[in-house]
Amino acid sequence: MAFGIKRKELENWKRAVEEGEIAFLTHYWLDDRFPNAKTVTKVGCSNIERLISWGEKYNLPKKAIDNRSGYPHFDLLGEKQIEIMTKENRLDQLKRFT
Repeated sequence: MAFGIKRKELENWKRAVEEGEIAFLTHYWLDDRFPNAKTVTKVGCSNIERLISWGEKYNLPKKAIDNRSGYPHFDLLGEKQIEIMTKENRLDQLKRFT
């Protein structure tokens, strides 16, 4: 379940993904499979090759791309989320949820 973001933020992320940008969206998230994760960052891009290349920089395998929603993306959780968001200079998104 996702919550803590505004509709406009989600719309902006979807638009950026559709336009082939590497787009980031962090929100609160609850999933029983990951009891220690309280947030997730979705890093999406409709250009799959670009998304795969981006993921390779962080050792994210292409099989980890979630494309069920029509918005291909990686889900970043936990320490990997913090590591990547730090390197991408996007900690502002994480700080918002702490």
